[in-house]
Amino acid sequence: MLKIVLLGGGNVAHHLFTQFSKNPKIELVQWYNRSIDAIQKFGQHTAVIDQIENLKEADVYLIAVSDAAIAEISAALPFQGKFVVHTSGNTSMDVIDSKNRTGVYYPLQSFSKNKPIQWNEIPLLIEATNEEDLQLLNKLAKSMTEKVYTINSQQRSRIHLTAVFVNNFVNHLYSIGADLSEQEQIPFEIFIPLIKQTTNSLDTTPPIASQTGPAVRGDHSTIEAHLGQLKDPLHKEIYKSITRSILKTHGREKL
Repeated sequence: MLKIVLLGGGNVAHHLFTQFSKNPKIELVQWYNRSIDAIQKFGQHTAVIDQIENLKEADVYLIAVSDAAIAEISAALPFQGKFVVHTSGNTSMDVIDSKNRTGVYYPLQSFSKNKPIQWNEIPLLIEATNEEDLQLLNKLAKSMTEKVYTINSQQRSRIHLTAVFVNNFVNHLYSIGADLSEQEQIPFEIFIPLIKQTTNSLDTTPPIASQTGPAVRGDHSTIEAHLGQLKDPLHKEIYKSITRSILKTHGREKL
C-alpha cells in the first residue's frame, strides 16, 4: 500500500483526497494545508495539520497548490531525500527544491470542488528524476486510471497550452454564445445537442475533418452578415480572428 501525504487545500487537493480516501491501494496518512479551516472537517478520515514541520513519513509527498506556491512549499519541507511531486501542468519539475527527489503527477482535467470527477477517464501525466520513482508514480496512477503517460516537463507545458485552446478558449466561446442567446431571449439549451455532436465526433474524426460552417465553405456573404449582427467590438474581433484562421487552414480566401 502506497503511503501519501497531501499538501494543499484547493480544488485539485480536494478531489485527490476524495479518490485517495476510497482507494484500497493508497493510505492517505496526512493532509497539510496552511489554513486548517479548509480541511478541518476531513479530520475524521485522515490526520489534518497546518504545521509543516509535523509531516509524517510517506512514500510520496504530493504538493497540490498554486503554481506560484510550489517552490516555497517544497523549500519549507522539513526533510531531505524524500520523493516530492507537484500537480501543475505548466511548471517544471525543477521548481521543487533539490534537497528531495522530484516528480510530477499532473491530472489533465479542470477541477471544481462541487463537480464529481471520474478518475478512470482522466489522463495522468507523470515524470520523475529516476526510474524507481517513476515506477512508483506509475503504480499510483494506475490505481486511479489506465490512462497514464510518461511526459517530460517541456511536453507537459505544451499540453497545458493546448488544453487552454481546446478547453478554456472553447468554454469562453460558449459563454459568448450564451450572451448572444440571452440578448435575443433564446434558450442556450437548444445548442447543447450541436455541441455534443461535434464533441462526440472527435472519437472517430480528426478536428480538421470535422470543421463545418461558413468559413470552411468560403461563404463570405454569410460571414459579412454575421459580422453585421455583432455589436460588441471584442466579439466582432474574435469572430474575425477565428474565421481568418479557418480560412487559412482550409485554403480559402482570407477575410
